[in-house]
Amino acid sequence: MSLELLVENARIVDGTGSPWFRGAVGVTDGTISHVRRAADHGLDAETRIDAGGSVVCPGFIDAHSHSDLELFADPTLAPKTRQGITTEILGQDGFSMAPLYDESAIDGWRERLSGLAGRLDREWGWNSIGEYLDEIERAGLAPNVATLVGHGTVRYEVLGMEDVTPTDADLEEMAGLVREGLEDGAIGLSTGLVYAPQTYSDTEEVSRLVAELEPYGQPFVAHVRSEGRWIWEALDEFIDVGAEHGVPLHISHFKLTGEEQQGKAERLLAQVEIARERGVDLTADQYPYTAGSSMLTSLLPPWVQSQDSTAIRETLADPERREEIRADVEEWRIDGWENVGGKTGWDRIEVTNLTSEGFGEEAGRDIASIAAERDSRPVDVLCDVLLAEDLEASMIAHGLIEPDVRAILRSDRVAIGTDGLFGSRPHPRVYGSFPRVLARYVRKENLLSLEAAIRKMTALPARAMGLDSKGVLRPGLDADLVVLDPAVVADRATFDDPEQHPIGIEHVFVGGTAIVREGTETGARPGTTIRA
Repeated sequence: MSLELLVENARIVDGTGSPWFRGAVGVTDGTISHVRRAADHGLDAETRIDAGGSVVCPGFIDAHSHSDLELFADPTLAPKTRQGITTEILGQDGFSMAPLYDESAIDGWRERLSGLAGRLDREWGWNSIGEYLDEIERAGLAPNVATLVGHGTVRYEVLGMEDVTPTDADLEEMAGLVREGLEDGAIGLSTGLVYAPQTYSDTEEVSRLVAELEPYGQPFVAHVRSEGRWIWEALDEFIDVGAEHGVPLHISHFKLTGEEQQGKAERLLAQVEIARERGVDLTADQYPYTAGSSMLTSLLPPWVQSQDSTAIRETLADPERREEIRADVEEWRIDGWENVGGKTGWDRIEVTNLTSEGFGEEAGRDIASIAAERDSRPVDVLCDVLLAEDLEASMIAHGLIEPDVRAILRSDRVAIGTDGLFGSRPHPRVYGSFPRVLARYVRKENLLSLEAAIRKMTALPARAMGLDSKGVLRPGLDADLVVLDPAVVADRATFDDPEQHPIGIEHVFVGGTAIVREGTETGARPGTTIRA
């Protein structure tokens, strides 16, 4: 029998966590047609790949991606696909690119998200989730993508960035937008309860929107309200909402931040097990680093973030308001606010994605050092950078400890995600997350078996996100494949030199079409939009 693609002489790691076995994988019409264990498989194909004993496994699924706009600038998404990523889950942290119908507000949304998603150098050609996915299909893309519908997006559409409580009519309008997004193909609902505008929401609002997931059985994905001082209350809120509505739950970038909570990973993981004992379907994802990354504006107190962009700039330029910002951050004056600057410290927050004449050369340096060199206060550096960069700057916050990262990584409830922001001098996780797990935590430290690690990258995120045709090497499922050499695979991206592709990822296929061949992107764009 002649197939389109045959990967033979391979160690097959099927994604389920089962032990590897030697064999061949055949592909026809973009679908896995054969998984043969016998050496004499009797198969032939138009394209034959002799794996030479390397591993073939399902394509990796980035459980937490911020490629929502980058995919239009670089449809190959090479920093991701060169890692073996074949599917991206977009619309994270409550920030989906739709639904947005208020044309006067779209420019404001684009500006507010620039530090997270970058800027789109083209017309914003959509309003609904369905139209956004259509636009991606027209552009063409190497990997597959799916999107969540964002809590922040629907709140912004109805209420703007203001710190207000929605009326019953407002809530129903927001719920209707969530329902519309799900009908258009969104695979679930996301929120980022530390970010404006969803940080202004109460549990009742969150619960009303989550209720829209019930008929669909799709996940509620959350950056919970706190990962530091108030993390236990934040987890209780999240789990209780999921239990009330009986929907799958997924925690984004599962971690403990700030000295107060560091070292409590076992307690954190116990919360997951307790939730599952209650009958709550709870999973999580993690990036394998001790530093996070986000918009630099997220360091600002909530009262600043509730303003429009013009008012924010005026606030940042006002010396008296700067003093208020400083006091709120350094003196913890706002109860319940996830104060990233306060819990991390100015000396461990690096500014990134800088292009201005005044600060472009400071990319990668911490705020405290820049302030000392300029004989300034850290809060003044923060405000000056945001003004100079037109609010588009990002940051890297070194707020985690390695023992917690390792403990969480060992959990079989936790998938892998990059949470990677593009731009100048990004976090190394944009280029290195998946190979880092395979090199450091599998080969060098034996923290995980190869099969367990690949399950975290394939079958587990596929199950968590409801991607039934992905994540496992099985006849009838999608032919998204990775061929890698487990003895060689390694990340090369570092904080000092982050834009470095990994080694050891030999071939990557999406629907049976090579998007990476012999470690280099092919330029092919066979990816599809996944619609629930």
